[in-house]
Amino acid sequence: MRNLPALIIAGLLLSGCVLPPRESTHPHALSGEQVGLTGGPAAPSAQDWWSTFEDPQLDRLIRTGLKESPSLAQARARIAQALSQTQVAQAGLGPSATLSASALYQRAPQNYLIPPPYAGHTFWMGQAGASLGWDLDFWGRQADAVHSAQALTEASRMDLESARLLLAGAITQAYIEVYREEALADIARRSEAQRENIVSITRRRVAAGLDTQLELRQAEGELPQARVAREQSQAAAVLAVHELAALTGQGAASYDTIQPPALNVEAALPVPQALPINLLARRPDVLSARLQVEASDAQRQAAKAAFYPSVSLRALAGIGALGMHNLVEWSARGYGAGPFISLPLFDGGRLRAQYRGSEAQLDEAVERYNDTVLHAVQQAADQITQIDALGREQIEQRKTLEATEAAYRLAEERYRAGLASYLSVLNAETQVLTARQSMVNILASQALARVTLLLAVGGSFDPTTVPATDPQLASLADPLDRHP
Repeated sequence: MRNLPALIIAGLLLSGCVLPPRESTHPHALSGEQVGLTGGPAAPSAQDWWSTFEDPQLDRLIRTGLKESPSLAQARARIAQALSQTQVAQAGLGPSATLSASALYQRAPQNYLIPPPYAGHTFWMGQAGASLGWDLDFWGRQADAVHSAQALTEASRMDLESARLLLAGAITQAYIEVYREEALADIARRSEAQRENIVSITRRRVAAGLDTQLELRQAEGELPQARVAREQSQAAAVLAVHELAALTGQGAASYDTIQPPALNVEAALPVPQALPINLLARRPDVLSARLQVEASDAQRQAAKAAFYPSVSLRALAGIGALGMHNLVEWSARGYGAGPFISLPLFDGGRLRAQYRGSEAQLDEAVERYNDTVLHAVQQAADQITQIDALGREQIEQRKTLEATEAAYRLAEERYRAGLASYLSVLNAETQVLTARQSMVNILASQALARVTLLLAVGGSFDPTTVPATDPQLASLADPLDRHP
């Protein structure tokens, strides 16, 4: 019966405490089967997959970009920030100790509260002590906070891997654009020279009475168009070089050091023919979004644990006295130890609002994950379709190119035999240049689509080689097998 008052007080406190709200229904995370991933698994490509294009300058530019890029430096800084937050959360799981000391020179009022000889006089009052506290975390609030921070740290690691992959891909794609514009500029220069030759021949034919001013004006009208096309192509090539230099973390001083590409634009990259079944486990941005769901779920659990009693152990020891000389006396000592329990009773709805906010944050994280998944699937599917279409276009365009080249050779033979004018040869060459221009565009577009598809299925990223700070997160390579 001695503990009956304590039990009654505890019962009243528990009956009047703030109860957690009923858990809401949350959206489900999409699985691979739901988004139609039925192809064979895709394996990581080589770390230097861009070397397939056989261009040493491209290799050098990508190495420079991965070393100097400000975007990668920002991603590394975000990892450092996340690690610091993890360390802060982990510190809450262990005990904490503090030392304190103070000395105050004061005048005491002259009344019965202050004994003589201090009443009405000034004196030093000093104290020093040590305290120890340890939150026992019965309900896992601190552990959930640690898990959330660790998940966010791993998400920042995935963001760095994604940034590396995208940067290497962006540099490669910019390099292919430089190749395209340089090739088109070369064709435009040849076309301009050809138009100038046509104008010169037409003038001689007019002087000889073989053509009229109409043919001359038509030939002269084509020349400015050829010059405009050449200027546009050259400007586009220069702009492509500027973009390439910016992606590699270099400024205007590097523009002149970038030479025209000599890459094998028809090089075959290891890309799948169908949507791989392990697509969601191969992309670092998808894994990052999944980890953010894990972090939000842990934050929700921590917000729920805030409704329950907080139990900790406290201990203190120190000295205190009126008059500094009394601090060294044995009677100035003091100490204590015991449990400390805190239970929320009435808070105006603050804890409920925080919990509802954490649920909304979890819902947002799940939908953001689903959006990332759908975008990943669409990107991969689009590029597979694009590659198939461009493959068929290349076959037809190659037939066109072969036909125009055959017509050009025949026109040359007729001209040498005196059966046709040189203008017919030049017109046949124009058709060849136009066909080659179309072929350059198709080959460059094919290379860009292959690079984009390689990035869309994860490229060289291998989740099993990325060290995790939390053993519970070591299953990153597995598909998302549960819904939050």
